Amino acid sequence: MKTLSIGGVKEKIVERTDFPPAKLRKILGKETVAVIGYGVQGRGQSHNMRDNGVKVIVGVRKNGPSWKLAKKDGLKPGKTLFDIPEAVRRGTVVQYLLSDAGQKDQWPIIRDNLQEGSALYFSHGFSVTYSDITGVVAPDNVDVILVAPKGSGTTVRRLFLEGRGINSSFAIDQDFTGRARERCIALGIAIGSGFLFETTFKKEVYSDLTGERGVLMGAIYGLWLAQYEVLREKGHSPSEAFNETVEEATQSLYPLIAENGMDWMYANCSTTAQRGALDWYKRFKKCSKPVFKQLYGKVVDGSETRRVLRMNSKDDYRESLEAELKEVSESEMWRIGKEVRKLRPENQSKPKAKKKARKKPAKQKAAKKTSAKAQVKKKPAKKKPAKKTSAKAQVKKKPAKKRSRK
Repeated sequence: MKTLSIGGVKEKIVERTDFPPAKLRKILGKETVAVIGYGVQGRGQSHNMRDNGVKVIVGVRKNGPSWKLAKKDGLKPGKTLFDIPEAVRRGTVVQYLLSDAGQKDQWPIIRDNLQEGSALYFSHGFSVTYSDITGVVAPDNVDVILVAPKGSGTTVRRLFLEGRGINSSFAIDQDFTGRARERCIALGIAIGSGFLFETTFKKEVYSDLTGERGVLMGAIYGLWLAQYEVLREKGHSPSEAFNETVEEATQSLYPLIAENGMDWMYANCSTTAQRGALDWYKRFKKCSKPVFKQLYGKVVDGSETRRVLRMNSKDDYRESLEAELKEVSESEMWRIGKEVRKLRPENQSKPKAKKKARKKPAKQKAAKKTSAKAQVKKKPAKKKPAKKTSAKAQVKKKPAKKRSRK
C-alpha cells in the first residue's frame, strides 16, 4: 500500500500488486458473487470477475432484455443465470447494480432474500446515503460495502482487457462478519481496479453526482456548446467550430493532461496558447464556482436525488430519454462531429485489394507448373552444349596462349 500526503491529508492507496491472484483466491475462493443487474456496470464487472477466477452468477428479470443479453453472452439459465430472488438466495456476495431507481423498486425483494453473513455490495452510495428517500436500509446481519469504479462499465471492461485498470473508490458501511474490508478490497481488484482509494458512502455519492453534472458530463457539454454556437454565429464553418471546440480537445489536448497533468499540456502548446489559457481560466473559474456550489448544495440536501427518482420512475422514461438523446445527436454540433470522426485516418476505409490478393495464389501455381516444364526441357539442352563448347574452348585457348608466350 502507498500513502499519499497532499494538502495536509494522508490517504492510503491499495494497489493491484497488494492483492495478487493467490490472495484473491484465498479471500474469494468460497464466495458466490450474485450480480443483480446486467447493465453496463453489471456486465463489465461480472465478466472481469469471471476472468479473474471468481464464481459469478447473474440475477435479472426473467425473459427481459437483460436476460436475453446475458444468454447471448453465454450465461446458462439455472446454472449461472437466475431471476433476482433466486440469485440473491444463492449469493454470498450480492452486487446490487441495478439503476438507482431500480434499486429503490426492487429493494424489498433483495432484503427478504439476503442470507445472514452475506456481503451487500454497491457501486454507488446513492441508495444507502438517501435511505430516507429510497427505503434501502440493510439488515444488521450482513456486510455493507462499496466499490465505485471511476468510469463507465464499458471502460471497466475495456481497460481490463487491455491489461490496464480503472481507478475505484471503496467504503465499508457495516462489518457484520469481521471480513468486510478484505472482501471489499478483494472484490475491487477482481472487478478490474488498478488501484483503490478509501471513502465513505456519503462522500462517494456527493462527489459523484457533482462530477457527473459538472466537468465530467454536464458542465463540459455546456461549455462546448456555448463556444461552438459563438463560433458559428461569427461565421466560422461547422467543421472549424467543431475542431476548435471538441476534436482538438479530445484528440490532442486531453490525452496530454491524462499523461502528465495540466502544466504538461500547457508546456506542450504554443506560447500564445499558454498565455491565453493562463489569463482566462481564472475568469471561467470565477463565473462557474458559484454554480458548482449551488449544485453541491442540491446534491447534499437530496433535491437532485428526488428529481432523479421522480424522472426515472415515470412510465415513459425510456421514450423521453431516447428523445432527449436524439435531440443531442441530431444537433448540428454532433452531426458535424460524426463526419469529422469519419475523417480520422484510423477510421478511413483501406483501399480494396482483396480481389487481386485472392487471384495471386492461382497465378503463382500456374507459373510454377510452367517453369517446371521449362526446366525439364531446357536443362538437358543447355547443359550439354555448354559443357562441350567450354571444353573445346579450353583445348583451343591453352595451346594458343603457350605459342604466344614463345
